[in-house]
Amino acid sequence: MNQNMERRQVLKAGAVVGGVAVGATVVAGCSAAEDIESGAEEAAATASVPVTEVPVGGGYIAQEPPVVITQPESGDIKAFTAICPHAGCLVSDVVANEIICPCHGSKFSAVDGSVISGPSPSGLNGVAYEVTGETVTFG
Repeated sequence: MNQNMERRQVLKAGAVVGGVAVGATVVAGCSAAEDIESGAEEAAATASVPVTEVPVGGGYIAQEPPVVITQPESGDIKAFTAICPHAGCLVSDVVANEIICPCHGSKFSAVDGSVISGPSPSGLNGVAYEVTGETVTFG
């Protein structure tokens, strides 16, 4: 009977230890996830550019954060991610209201970020921005 009791105590202890180990893993997982999220917030930099640097029918491409600012018509500012959804390349130019990816030739609308021609399966996502006076702040 003592051997059975000892065995049960060991099994219970093992279950508790296993429960603690699993609990510690979960806590560590949450902690790491929180660190990643806070790191992402810290990495989310903002930048600004004078409106005069964004030509009408063209755009301004920032590398950090990767954002393309366009001005399809005078005074109409737009902002999109500058990373092509097809292969992750940074777009290279904005000409005649078309945002151009140099890697595989995808073209996007400078008005709404939609795909004009592929191979990109989707358009460029909009990015939050604010125009204050003669400055565009984004990121």
